Formats: sequence, C-alpha cells, structure tokens
Amino acid sequence: MNIGIVGLGLIGGSMAKSIKKRTGHSVYGADLDRETMDLARMCGAIDKVLTKEDLPQCHILLLAVRPGAAVEWVREHAGEISRETILVDLCGVKRVVVKEIAPIARKQGFAYVGGHPMAGRERGGFASSLEDLYVGASMILTPDQETDPAVLEKLKAFFLDVGFAGITLSNPEEHDRIIAFTSQLAHIVSSSYVKSPEAQRRRGFSAGSFQDMTRVARLDEDMWTELFLDDADYLTAELDELIRHLNEYAQVLKAGDREGLRALLKDGREKKAAAGGC
Repeated sequence: MNIGIVGLGLIGGSMAKSIKKRTGHSVYGADLDRETMDLARMCGAIDKVLTKEDLPQCHILLLAVRPGAAVEWVREHAGEISRETILVDLCGVKRVVVKEIAPIARKQGFAYVGGHPMAGRERGGFASSLEDLYVGASMILTPDQETDPAVLEKLKAFFLDVGFAGITLSNPEEHDRIIAFTSQLAHIVSSSYVKSPEAQRRRGFSAGSFQDMTRVARLDEDMWTELFLDDADYLTAELDELIRHLNEYAQVLKAGDREGLRALLKDGREKKAAAGGC
C-alpha cells in the first residue's frame, strides 16, 4: 500500500519509521520544515515527498499535525483525496477534529476515522522520532455508525503491523473525557510541580520520584495550549477534582491528623491497586 503522512514530527516521523521497518508499504511524507524533509529522506523514513498529485494514490492517509492544522489541511485538500483512501487523523483530541472533518469526508466520499496513538516522548520533532515508539502501545480509533466494517478491519491490521499491541475503540466524547485525566492533567501537574523554587535547589536530593513528576514538563507549549483549550471542559473538571483531593491532604497535615493522613494514603494506595499498573 501507499501510506501518506502529513506532518513528520515525533508522531508522524515515528509512524514513517515504523512502517518502513515493519512493513513493505511505501511512505509518502510531507512537512512544512525543509530540514525535516531532508532528514526523513536521508534516513529512509519516506520513499517520496507527498504532493497533491500523489494524494489520490494513497491507500491510507495519516494526519500527524495539530487539531486546527488537521482540519485546515482537509478543507484545502479534500477534493484531491480518492474515494478509495482511508483518512485517519492522529490528533490528541477528537471532538473538535471529528466534528469538522467527518462531514467533509461524507461529502467527498472518502472514508475517515479519528485516531490517537497512545505513545509519545517529552521531546518532539523528527529528530526525536523512533521506529519502536509504538511497540506495545494502544491505538485508539473512533469509528462512527457509518464506518464500513471493512475499513475498520483494514486499519486494525495496518496499525497492528506497525507495532501497536492492540486497538481500542472509542468515540470522540469518551476519548476526550478520559484523555483529560490520563494525559492532559498529568502534563499540567508536571508543569505546576516544577515551578516550585525548590526545583532549582534540589540537586543531590532528587531521584526517581522527581524525574517521574517532571519529565513531561518539557512540553511543547504551543501544541499543548491548543489541546488543553480544545478539551477545556473535561480538563477543568479533572483539575477541580485534583484540587479537592490536594486540599484534603493539606487540611490533615495542617491539623496534624495522623489517622486522617494515613486514611488518605491508604485510600490512594488501594485505588492505585484497583486501577492496575498503567
């Protein structure tokens, strides 16, 4: 198959490298950054530059750009996408993207399914992309009632071939609600935590806990601003819940309430055990 990838940063670049390593598919790639394109060609991550003329030849087309850019790209290029092509966006939020792209796909007659690979790194860009980034990860797909089962089966087979351990089916609403907790909240907590003045004085006093808490504070503020605002309703609800629990700890500590503190810690440990390892 011919696989088109729009955006060759961490996500798109890793997708290209994974496809080339694990499958016999041809990869057509496009990125606004000339250096990225040069690197992708030189290392063999792409076989060819994706042009307007190539779009009708793509069997699967992956959009690995920010939500707003993905929507704009589809608006501009929808007429060039073949009815035989399956379009998948790889954006970190789904409601705002699916709402805009799905009607365009229906009008133009090509298949579209929202997607989100559950893998990443704290540093972005093609230089950080890895051919093994998706190994063992979950690929989320958000088909709707109009999705052809054959299209879904084709995508499942493709993503499993690329290295994903499994496919998780969801819908845009559920995806955005859960991802606000599992991903977005963690980035806000990390960003907030590292702002303590003690973060600059901690050398010799930090180990795994500090590293775990601060790793994702190295975020791309432009991308995450867009993602946070696109999911602000669910994200603020999770923030309110977190603040409520933090206040519980603050209250028992200020009161010197040993049993209250122990109960809170025990409750957290038990909830972690019930939630599992990941």
